Amino acid sequence: MKYIVVLGDGMADEPIENLGGRTPLSYAGTPNMDRLSRLSEIGMVHTIPEGMKPGSDTANLSVMGYDPKKYYSGRSPLEALSIGVPMENTDIAIRCNVVTLSEGEGPFEKRLMIDHSSSEIDTKDCAVLLEAAASQLAEDFYRFYVGTSYRHCLIWKKGSVTELTPPHDILGRVIGPYLPRDEKLREMMKKSYEILADHPINLERKKKGLNPANCLWFWGGGTRPRLTSFEEKTGKKGMMVSAVDLLKGIAVGAGMGVAHVEGANGGLHTNYAGKVEAAVRAVTQEGYDFVYIHVEAPDEMGHQGSVERKVQAIEYLDEKVIGPVVEKMEAAGEDFRLLILPDHPTPVRLRTHTSDDVPYLLYDSTHPLDKGWHYNEEEGRKSGIRIEQGHLLMDKFLDEE
Repeated sequence: MKYIVVLGDGMADEPIENLGGRTPLSYAGTPNMDRLSRLSEIGMVHTIPEGMKPGSDTANLSVMGYDPKKYYSGRSPLEALSIGVPMENTDIAIRCNVVTLSEGEGPFEKRLMIDHSSSEIDTKDCAVLLEAAASQLAEDFYRFYVGTSYRHCLIWKKGSVTELTPPHDILGRVIGPYLPRDEKLREMMKKSYEILADHPINLERKKKGLNPANCLWFWGGGTRPRLTSFEEKTGKKGMMVSAVDLLKGIAVGAGMGVAHVEGANGGLHTNYAGKVEAAVRAVTQEGYDFVYIHVEAPDEMGHQGSVERKVQAIEYLDEKVIGPVVEKMEAAGEDFRLLILPDHPTPVRLRTHTSDDVPYLLYDSTHPLDKGWHYNEEEGRKSGIRIEQGHLLMDKFLDEE
């Protein structure tokens, strides 16, 4: 038996008036999920433990079977593992987004958070901007490391965990109340704006109608993580397929394999075919028992507040990932179990994450059910099946009894 998770990041949502009171998941054209849902168990799962913030870090740990209350030590340290950042036990890793703040006259503190991803800037251009800022900001106790797209890392040597605000939580708001209390971090953010605002790359981006990547924004700090090996924990040899450093970092920490797919960028137009090929190859040719296919696009479209693009992201997930995965596994003659779910909701109305339950679909190619469900939030609730502790869903998925 092979085990495949397809994780549509932030795919769950609220009913939307413009969609006739339906959610993007129930509105989207998803023939592959529709077919599978009629043969599957449908239910709801609560992935965010009580008292913890709803993030892709805590939520994906839950989905992978790790209780965040036991294993979570911060978001950025997981990403640091992915990009090979050396961390001492006394280091603090901090996520460094390159964001878009409003321009014009007035003090830095009065600027608005326009875009947490700077129009999903590509890694090549963003690395140049990060280096321009880091060359003037880096010191013995502060070191910058390039990640992917707008997502990078700051290591604070012998630092301390301090409260920091995710930029996607304050889109459209004045940044002053959300700047770090730590004076050095706050000053570095302010100076980065002065360095980047008129950088040639940003002047060119504005000519093209793209948001300038004009400020470093720090958040998600934490200490070096310690995860139990996924194989020791489950008895399954696992592979991660994701464009996002956070997910790759969880995999590295858990001793899983990490697929490197060219053109996988975490955006709406990522290399879906390459991700499918890497996932299927892992479980049919490379000796892996388990593969986790993470698709970031629904979450990004939720943060952008775009109903249309979120629907499109879900339709792409169905057409370009789920359909081909099932087809290729059936063609290979492999018995498999398939788990489809979001990690958390990212409602387009709020443009940030919530802690609400999310729907899951669990399909077994050897024991197809006859339930007649459709896969969405409403029918997940109607099923009457609810898993309160998200990390227990993985045990259910891997248990064939």
